[in-house]
Amino acid sequence: MTPEQRFARWIRAAAVSFALLFAYFVVADLMMPLTPQARAMREITQVAPELSGRVIEVAVENHSRVRKGDLLFRLDPEPFHIAVEKAQLTLEQVQRDNARLEASLAAARAELQAAEADARELARERDRLRALIDSHAVSQQLLDQTAAAYETAAAKVAAARASVEELRVQRGETGPDNLQLRRAGNNLADARLDLERTEVRASRDAVVSNLQLEAGDYAAVGGPVLALVGNELDITADFREKSLRHLRPGDLALVTFDASPGRIFAAHATSIDAGVRDGQLPANGQLVDIPTSSRWVRDAQRLRLHLALEAVPSPIPVSGARATVQLIPSDHPIAAFFARLQIHLISLLHYVY
Repeated sequence: MTPEQRFARWIRAAAVSFALLFAYFVVADLMMPLTPQARAMREITQVAPELSGRVIEVAVENHSRVRKGDLLFRLDPEPFHIAVEKAQLTLEQVQRDNARLEASLAAARAELQAAEADARELARERDRLRALIDSHAVSQQLLDQTAAAYETAAAKVAAARASVEELRVQRGETGPDNLQLRRAGNNLADARLDLERTEVRASRDAVVSNLQLEAGDYAAVGGPVLALVGNELDITADFREKSLRHLRPGDLALVTFDASPGRIFAAHATSIDAGVRDGQLPANGQLVDIPTSSRWVRDAQRLRLHLALEAVPSPIPVSGARATVQLIPSDHPIAAFFARLQIHLISLLHYVY
């Protein structure tokens, strides 16, 4: 065989190999999609005090594990103890004020009863004198004096009734429904809650990360001072749109992490994000900005798929760890075989890169 014939044979073999590989990649992308654009995500909680104050104790260290309810750090509680005492004193003062108003109201009601009794007596006296005035048994002057005394007594009744109403309004409802008592009770509860908030505790089982706090520091309300990295994993994988058109929640997938070469983890699809940032049009009052491109073939849009591992690996991958996700077709056994072969090859290549 001449060198020209051997070269032609190599050209034909390369062309056939390229055609076969091209056909394989097209079929694989359609039937057994794979993406290296995947990450392991763990829930991150930024911990910030709900109060401002001086830190007197930091009970954890960076990268230490905590359980839900464990103490993270403590603020100086003394100012908040004082606030609780002030609120308690205010509540006691309100209770005394209400007792004083209750006594004043009882006295005003007694005065009202006495004024009403005087007015009734003068009314009867006036009526008797009117009956005797025609027989000239009494003088007109006495009748006039009695009538004037009755009007004065009636005015006193009205004034006493107004005083009773004023005191009743000041006192408000009785018992636990009293407005002043409720307000003072709410202030006391708020002060006690602030006192409890001087101890900042873990909201979940997690790992402490990025701790930026020491005893003696001043912590401002709402200012994050550490992060809690949870233990629950959410695998996010970005696939091209066409790769997910046949996907259903619960479909099988295989995951390999860059940090764990040679290991394959079973997972199942849970959900697909409802959109991407390019699909959001904020109402900012500006005209639409249409991007221009001279490319004949545009970049494919990717959608984010969420997956859950069947078993959590040990150790748990860090949040943001890179991964490769292979979707396994359930209705094509041959495609499923090659899909498993692909992900195993990728996992072995992680020994190298």
